[in-house]
Amino acid sequence: MALFLFWMPIVRDDPLQLEALIRPVVEGLGLELWGLEYRPQKHSALLRVFIDSEEGVSLDDCSAVSEQLSALFDVEDPIPVAYTLEVSSPGLDRVLFEPVQYERYIGRRLKVRLKFPVDGRRRATGTLEAVEDEKIVVDVDGEPFAVPFDAIDRARLVLEVK
Repeated sequence: MALFLFWMPIVRDDPLQLEALIRPVVEGLGLELWGLEYRPQKHSALLRVFIDSEEGVSLDDCSAVSEQLSALFDVEDPIPVAYTLEVSSPGLDRVLFEPVQYERYIGRRLKVRLKFPVDGRRRATGTLEAVEDEKIVVDVDGEPFAVPFDAIDRARLVLEVK
């Protein structure tokens, strides 16, 4: 198993820098970096790394990514406090991070939590109807609800049981 190390200056605690550090490791293992969640606190932090592939994600995949990231973080030290690293599949009720991910799921139901109110709403659940330049459109009870990407705190697919 190869360890991919490279040098780049790290701005500590910056999620974009963390992604730039993590992406080559994940892709080097033949996997897709679906997204990451970074939750810093005063004395600790939580870093969740979601990986995916067309064949699905195994426990061995998660373990390999975790081992390589742990080794890389020991060298680069990008998180200035004690942290917990979690590596997992995004799951069936996956969180959506990028516009291209939303496009894959047009026609599916999702729950959206907003950073700030949009048209008086902080949350919405409905069918994803469209992905446009800077927004998504969700059908909420027969009414279109346009949500700018910068207003989205978290959007997650709704698991539909048939």
